[in-house]
Amino acid sequence: MPLSCSIPCNLCGGKDVAPLSEKSRTGKPLRTVICAACGLVWTDPRPHDADQFYREHYRVAYKNAYRPRMKHVLRAGKVALSRLEKIRSLLSSPKTVLDVGSGGGEFAYLLASLGHRVTGIEPNRGYAEYAVTHYGITAQIGLVQDSVLPPDTFDVITIWHVLEHLEDPRAALERLHSWLKPDGVLIVEVPNVEATCQSPKSTFHEAHLYNFNVATLRRLATITGFDEASHALSSDGGNLTMRLTRSHSHPDPPHEAAIPGNCKRIFAIVRE
Repeated sequence: MPLSCSIPCNLCGGKDVAPLSEKSRTGKPLRTVICAACGLVWTDPRPHDADQFYREHYRVAYKNAYRPRMKHVLRAGKVALSRLEKIRSLLSSPKTVLDVGSGGGEFAYLLASLGHRVTGIEPNRGYAEYAVTHYGITAQIGLVQDSVLPPDTFDVITIWHVLEHLEDPRAALERLHSWLKPDGVLIVEVPNVEATCQSPKSTFHEAHLYNFNVATLRRLATITGFDEASHALSSDGGNLTMRLTRSHSHPDPPHEAAIPGNCKRIFAIVRE
C-alpha cells in the first residue's frame, strides 16, 4: 500500500512509495521503500550523515581499518584486474581516466602502469593518502559532489559501486557528465536490486542509500544527459555494469521518468 516519504524519488520526483523492507541485513531497523511511479529503491529516512560517514566511518565499519591492510590490498588488486577486463576495449591508446571512489588506488595504479593518465576521487582520507603515498596516484580527497575538475577533461570515467552510496545520484551523474569529453565513455557499476543470488533479507543495508535495476539506472542516465551503449550483468546476476556515452539530444525532464510496471516487477522479486 502506498505511503508518504520524507525523501522524494531521486529519479522522477515522486512521493508515493511502497515499503520493501523494515530491516537491514544486520537485523537493525532500516526502512527501504520503492517508488510507485518508476521503481527506484532507497532508504527513507537516511540511516546516517553521508558526508561524515564516508569520510570517517565507512572503511572502519566495513573493513575495520582506516587505511588498507595487506589483505585489503591483495583483494583490491584482484578486483582491479577484473575491472580492467571490463573496459580493456576502451584503452587501446593512452587515455585520460577518472576513477570515482578510487579507494586505496589499486585500479588507478594498474591503469597508470599501462600508460594512462589517471585521477582518483576518494572520500576516506586514510585510503586516499595510501594511494598517493604508495602508488603516486593523483587523488582528490572528498566526495564527488565536492570535487572540482575542469569540464570536458576525461576520455573515460569509472564509478564502480559508488553511485548506490550517494545521497544524490542524479546530481553526481550530472557532474560526471560535465567532466566527460563529448566523445568519452562513463562506466557505472552498481549492485542489481533484482539479484536472486542472495536472500531478499540480505539485500538492504545502511551503506547503500539507493538500489537500481537496469530500467532505473538507464532512465537516470537518460535524464542526466547520457545514452546507454550497453549493459551486462555478472554471472550470478548480483552486479550491473552499464556503459554510457554523452547524449546528443536534450535530456528528458525528471517528471517524465516514470517507468510503468517497474515497481511491480521489483516488488515481486524482492518481496518473495
